[in-house]
Amino acid sequence: MMKSIILAAGKGTRMKSETPKVLHTIFDKPLVEYVIEAVNNTGLVDANYIIVGHQARLVEEFISKNCRNSKCILQVPQLGTGHAVSMARPELSGYDGDVIILCGDTPLITSETIKEFVDFHKSKQSDLTVMSAIMENPTNYGRIIKNYNGTINSIVEEKDATAEEKLVKEINAGIYCINWGKIRQAFAELKNNNAQGEYYLTDIVKWANSKKLSVNSYTIKNNEEIFGINSKANLAEAAKLMNKRIINKHLENGVTIIDPVTTWISPDTVIESDTVIYPSCYINGKNKIGKNCKIGPFAHLRGDVVLEDNVKIGNFVEVKKTTIKSHTNACHLTYLGDSEIGSGVNIGAGTITANYNPLTKEKSKTIIKDNVKIGSNSVLVAPVTVDEGVNVGALSVITKNIPAWALAITRAPLRVVENWVKKNTNQ
Repeated sequence: MMKSIILAAGKGTRMKSETPKVLHTIFDKPLVEYVIEAVNNTGLVDANYIIVGHQARLVEEFISKNCRNSKCILQVPQLGTGHAVSMARPELSGYDGDVIILCGDTPLITSETIKEFVDFHKSKQSDLTVMSAIMENPTNYGRIIKNYNGTINSIVEEKDATAEEKLVKEINAGIYCINWGKIRQAFAELKNNNAQGEYYLTDIVKWANSKKLSVNSYTIKNNEEIFGINSKANLAEAAKLMNKRIINKHLENGVTIIDPVTTWISPDTVIESDTVIYPSCYINGKNKIGKNCKIGPFAHLRGDVVLEDNVKIGNFVEVKKTTIKSHTNACHLTYLGDSEIGSGVNIGAGTITANYNPLTKEKSKTIIKDNVKIGSNSVLVAPVTVDEGVNVGALSVITKNIPAWALAITRAPLRVVENWVKKNTNQ
């Protein structure tokens, strides 16, 4: 098995935020988690070493709780990307296999591309492989300068490039695969004789060439995958690119999405064919949606939602941590949280499952069994069970369990005071 080193120590000054750059989120998932997941999903890597620096404690806390196969290594002081990789040397003592080096701010990279990259590296019997991309406008990127035989001679940064080198359209994508046994010594010999006084990871190319090692480039097929996040504008653009990718996948799999532009679907949501997603829906977190469902318009699924076949979640309905069985409708202006809802249920407009106790800060479950009818503007105060076939009258507040096939109603009797308006307005 291989190892990975993921660079996540930078401050991200242009983000203008107190949150570390790699903990900024798309669909509530931090950027660095996308990279770790892409690496883990290749099945090629059994250990990820995350190089942390700026607000290291916050990054390490998140990774230790949420990311498997991952260990954080502190870089202090932060002396450049080459120095960052060198921080992993003690952890890799005695290891001489391949290592993938990636950036923690590239959430669009896929496991498929990483696999192809590694396969290329191995097929070339390469000691060092650099991922590259062809850019029509390569401004601000480091250029890949090649030898006559197609191997890499060097990586030249924009500010150091000659006029001829600036015409090169092949750029450094910032992802590397290295034979650690042959390249690790480079990280002890890199020089920082540059204006920034930093140790550059790109200098390992010159070092490898000086040792007569094999240095190659792998050109990525989809440049979007190496899109890096350096600002909030970049973050918004990456979110759009990711969402478009997800939408297209669902369209190809037989899901009808009326307006892809206004529909947002998280990468952890599974949707079966013939379901229809209406405009302006936001589906976040991990969810499973069955066949022939109808979602929206203006619906919000917040995660941990399971919808069986033929469920309707209508306009301005919010659902969170809830399972809904087949042929159930919640059509209007409803909140369903921490609930189990049976089959053939109708949830009237304005219904709320009151799942949160602000005093104890506990969330409790609402259980609604098969064939229940909930009248409009009802509140079900959890923990509560509404048994099979119950009818709940409109405007009811349900605070205790209701037995099967009962009518539950807390509505005050209607009182009509005749001529009240005239008497009180001198008409």
